[in-house]
Amino acid sequence: MSDRDVANGTENTAGTGSGGQGSGDQPPTGHESEEHGTPGHEGHGHGAGLGALALGALGVVYGDIGTSPLYAFREAFHGHHLEVTSDNVLGACSLVFWALLIIISIKYLMFVMRADNRGEGGILALASLVTPMQGRVTGRYLSILVILGLFGTALLYGDGVITPAISVLSAVEGVKTATSALDAFVIPISIGILIALFAVQKRGTGAVGAVFGPIMVVWFTTLAVLGLTKIVGEPAVLKAFNPVYAFRYLTGNGSAGFLSLGSIFLVVTGGEALYADMGHFGRRPIQLGWFAFVLPALLLNYFGQGALLIGNPEAIESPFFLMGPKWATYPMVLLATCATVIASQALISGAFSMTVQAMQLDYLPRMTISHTSESQSGQVYVPMVNWALMIGCIGLVLGFRTSTNLAAAYGIAVTATMAITTILFYAFATSRLGWSKPTTIAVCIPFLIIDLGFLGANVAKIPDGGWFALAVAAVLLLMMTTWKRGRQLVADRIQRGQVPLSDFLERLETEPISRVPGTAVYMFRGSGAVPPALLSNVTHNHVLHDKVILLSVLTDERSRVDVGERVELVDAGRGFTVATLHFGFMEEPNVSGALPALTGLPLEQAIASTTFFLGRETVISSSLPGMARWRERLFSFQLRSASSASRFFNLPPNRIFEVGSHVEI
Repeated sequence: MSDRDVANGTENTAGTGSGGQGSGDQPPTGHESEEHGTPGHEGHGHGAGLGALALGALGVVYGDIGTSPLYAFREAFHGHHLEVTSDNVLGACSLVFWALLIIISIKYLMFVMRADNRGEGGILALASLVTPMQGRVTGRYLSILVILGLFGTALLYGDGVITPAISVLSAVEGVKTATSALDAFVIPISIGILIALFAVQKRGTGAVGAVFGPIMVVWFTTLAVLGLTKIVGEPAVLKAFNPVYAFRYLTGNGSAGFLSLGSIFLVVTGGEALYADMGHFGRRPIQLGWFAFVLPALLLNYFGQGALLIGNPEAIESPFFLMGPKWATYPMVLLATCATVIASQALISGAFSMTVQAMQLDYLPRMTISHTSESQSGQVYVPMVNWALMIGCIGLVLGFRTSTNLAAAYGIAVTATMAITTILFYAFATSRLGWSKPTTIAVCIPFLIIDLGFLGANVAKIPDGGWFALAVAAVLLLMMTTWKRGRQLVADRIQRGQVPLSDFLERLETEPISRVPGTAVYMFRGSGAVPPALLSNVTHNHVLHDKVILLSVLTDERSRVDVGERVELVDAGRGFTVATLHFGFMEEPNVSGALPALTGLPLEQAIASTTFFLGRETVISSSLPGMARWRERLFSFQLRSASSASRFFNLPPNRIFEVGSHVEI
């Protein structure tokens, strides 16, 4: 449909983006709130107890980071041909411990999670907190922050494709430790599991996640027990708490030791997903689950793998599965498969949430969205994203064929995103938390050095598969910036021919027009101007409804808007009302549900007597200044592919009237 909500001043845009009149390089600013980013702000109305929320978080938040023991330790040695010696094993265990402590426990749980947008987390939410700073920072600095935030978001989509593929494949490969007879079935079984995983997404995260919490309790308990049994037999591995062993590992192995950081980093790959899922549970339940259960279980397992390797270096082929007795191989493969499905679920759910945020902030075209929970507005299903991820995952399994090969593609997206998060947190701490620059630098620089160190180690993976995540991110970044810029170009073209509302109302005094019963709602973002659809209707039909509402739907930088702040009404006279609906970037823009507040009538009566007028703009590429011709054609394609405005704004389909026009950009 080509009417799409051409943003910031066109009829259909009544809603996806709140800023609108900027240069096209800035995200919507909305209405700032002192509540944004307030330290300690806990979610948005979760009524469950802290313990129950912490248990629920196990099934969603920690899936990615909780399945890294399947492959991370193995790849640190096997993938870089390092000799499995006691010193190297102790060094690797030390690096794992300090990475989990510094990156997850301190950076994310103690600092980054302070940056919550009314309880919502994730790099896009963080970017929305730091980018509405016109007047406080330069335009160039602001543009850099925007691009960094968008690129970090795009990188997480690449990670969302790789994580399910490597997680499921590494779990199914566990059968090789018991028998080689099933080797030929590893890939078909992995593909079958992935298809089943994506097929059930339409049932909703809540329905799927209800089973996940207890399974993850069993999983983390198993991790702890397996590790503890090996540590008891080789307690010398506990010396790895000393950071000296990490230093010796890096200095003693030269370039191979440094490059192995790219694999050791896999132990913290769930950090960004953990931050992104903060809105579902709140900061405190996530912290409780981490420190009380997840972190001890992970450390016990990693140190247990180290203890195993000290006594049996040959176990490096599959240290996780060789930790248990031989009879337990198949049960462990089954449990690991369940855990990897859950890990994949966390990334898939995160991709859905990011897509909704990007649409609301006007960086992606409208897509069909299904809300899968009546009580949790953040639980959504986006069919287009779901099937695109499934195709990508299956393609990776067929192309790379083993988890070892996939590990070469894994990590660079997350390391780059983590570095971007540190930079954005610096801007957040100085602008929103009021930290002094010396304090902020003292906090952020050590994190950034660690992030860049891991990123440097992962750069070597680019030729062997890391290019995939970067290519996905580059394509998505191009699509997001093209959509944003194209929408504003269309808005600029339309605004040039706008008629001020005051002039139009004066004309009605001298040129009376027939009025017909009912209410007409013109969805429009042009402040103080007459919607082109209204002018066309008057010109061709020579009538107006008794009551005319010029409606703008704004997406604020807040994740949610209080009901009392939802509607703004201004009586313009002559039966005209200028109305504004405010929604948070995590909310569904339900215009029909707001009709009683707009019309003063009960919902059913308001719908029966209201007609919605939408603009249908067809974009034509031209030589006018704005974008390169190929980007204009890309934008035109995005516009045609976008979901219908009626579905996005939840409008009654039998009460819509569309008015077409051509716009050159």
